[in-house]
Amino acid sequence: MDYNITEYGAVGDGRTVNTAVIQKTIDLCHENGGGRVVIPTGRFLSGTVILRSNINLFLEAGAELVSSLDPADMIDFMKDFDDDNADTGWEGGCFLLARHEKNITISGPGRIDGRGREVFYEDESDGGTHETPLKVKGFRPRMSFLEDVENLTVKDVTFYDAAFWTLHMAGCRNVLIDGIRIENNDRGPNNDGIDPDCCQNVIIRGCRIACADDCIVVKTTAPMAEKYGDCHNILISDCILYSHSSALKIGTETWADIHHIVMSDCILENCTRGLGIWSRDGGRIHDIMFHHISGNTLRYSDRVKQDAEVCVWWGKGDAIFVSATKRAGVERIPGVIENISFDHISMTCEGTIMIAGEEYSPVRNVEIRDSAFTWKKQGRLYPDCLDEQPSARDIYKHETPCIYLRSAEDISLDDNVKLRVDESLREHIKKQLIRE
Repeated sequence: MDYNITEYGAVGDGRTVNTAVIQKTIDLCHENGGGRVVIPTGRFLSGTVILRSNINLFLEAGAELVSSLDPADMIDFMKDFDDDNADTGWEGGCFLLARHEKNITISGPGRIDGRGREVFYEDESDGGTHETPLKVKGFRPRMSFLEDVENLTVKDVTFYDAAFWTLHMAGCRNVLIDGIRIENNDRGPNNDGIDPDCCQNVIIRGCRIACADDCIVVKTTAPMAEKYGDCHNILISDCILYSHSSALKIGTETWADIHHIVMSDCILENCTRGLGIWSRDGGRIHDIMFHHISGNTLRYSDRVKQDAEVCVWWGKGDAIFVSATKRAGVERIPGVIENISFDHISMTCEGTIMIAGEEYSPVRNVEIRDSAFTWKKQGRLYPDCLDEQPSARDIYKHETPCIYLRSAEDISLDDNVKLRVDESLREHIKKQLIRE
């Protein structure tokens, strides 16, 4: 049965706050056993919308569900716990919220608008190149937080201009993300695309994601790891990914184990990093496969005003980044990374392939085969440093080789791995391999 929100009093003029009406419609649908809650053509402004079991939130063509930026309209869903990692950004509430529900679908050809353009602004700290992260002002909720949902489907819908993380799934099981589009500001800090956090049995396929922060990032944050444990059995395929950060990433938050992840058949475009694994918080990362992935990575300009309160991107055009090291100012030992494979990777890049652990957290058993990497200048800057953010090592001047190894054991490249340095970078990348 369909429940059209306008039949219960919603007004699609982009100004009327429809939170109570939309929630009343969802609750009625849920109480009657479930069905479709229809967002029709129009621009419907709302505060936090709580999704219930057996609901399909369906956005018709021409429908826009628009997030309020008023703190009074948002539920502060994470006020009851602490997390020492500021990057996770739990404060600020969220627009779409579900907790401890089942059989939820978000679908349709319509659009969900996070209004990030109203919280990001330019301060010209990069000397006019317009490549560094924008500054942030005011209140910015994440677009969604879906916790402990069993049987979650997100299909066809467009997520537009997130002010913070776009699709955050925490402790969810049996998830299908199919054919969605994420269209975020390409310089907006923390506007990740899809974040499976301590989730199990997840399929992400056929998506087009453009954002400033990581496109798809598998992680285990501290509060969710305590509740739901490992993140495992995740398939990611057939996506086109554009990011000023990492296209396909595991970490940085790794409080519980992450394992049995397959990322394949994707195209990457103009990312600062292509394929990355970060261990920082103690979990064991193992049995990860990347295969049949092509695209390019490049280094974006850093800020030129050293006193500007603007961060720099993580990454310097690195095709592959595998890193286990301590966070800055934290004695916590990161976990072990092992049993990782890359095959049929074709990448044009500017930065190094880094596989780097520490004596206390080595990287073990990494295989690269049947792949080709070409180092070619694409951006404004030349290779001159290594970047291990966030960590005590941070960014540091260093000769840039094609491959950099540190505290890395059983690393193998077969005879079908091709490393080519274009004339444009030959004076800057002089070694194929540095092992420290």
